[in-house]
Amino acid sequence: MSAALSCGTIHGVGLGPGAPDLLSVRSDRLVRGARHVAYFRKAGRPGQARRIVEGMLRPDVIEIPMEYPVTTEIPLSDPRYNDCLSAFYAECTQRLVMLAQAGEDVVVLCEGDPFFYGSFMHLHTRLAGTVPVAVVPGITGMAGAWNATGIPITWGDDVLTIAMATLPEDELVRRIRDTDALVVMKIGRNLPKLRRAVAAAGREDAAWLVEHAAMPGQRVTRLIEAETVTPYFSILLIHGQGRRP
Repeated sequence: MSAALSCGTIHGVGLGPGAPDLLSVRSDRLVRGARHVAYFRKAGRPGQARRIVEGMLRPDVIEIPMEYPVTTEIPLSDPRYNDCLSAFYAECTQRLVMLAQAGEDVVVLCEGDPFFYGSFMHLHTRLAGTVPVAVVPGITGMAGAWNATGIPITWGDDVLTIAMATLPEDELVRRIRDTDALVVMKIGRNLPKLRRAVAAAGREDAAWLVEHAAMPGQRVTRLIEAETVTPYFSILLIHGQGRRP
């Protein structure tokens, strides 16, 4: 048997927005059957991806926590940030490659969808062409959020824009003003800036905040009524009002 045929596969498995019963059948099967399970987490924390699969892993599972060396301690604009994370992803990739080349399959737990603003993408670009890699789609956090509001996010020909609250304020204003429907992620400490941008775009009355969508503690509030927001698991929404029969 050739080395390529005996090589294991790295599976990037989308876990959905937070509730274990929102995993796909394929994701559930891979998670429950995996001997090697890897996941990202902040140092000293269990990690959201690992929390989602609590009670699902086999008794003899070998867990591979991949702890970020930095999150918000260094500004994104600082060259040290990219250098630090690049080295981290390279190290994680090498660990997974060694397992795959030894014939072991590895499941990498991914919040939401692996190819939607997730850390797995940084592994995928380094793994591709080296060992077999498979990706299992997952329900995104934003889908969990707009379903939590009980209001459709888009109608007819509505244009949906997805933006990060880390954008400059004037850029946020432009994008909020120019779209029909809106999703804003990575809010946290950017909430005051986002509030100003939404107000400047004249859409404050239409904006909603969803925290911990599809998780314990889910909260849905109007932006104008929200005083604080969970730093990580929060999404702002503006629903489209487009064409309908």
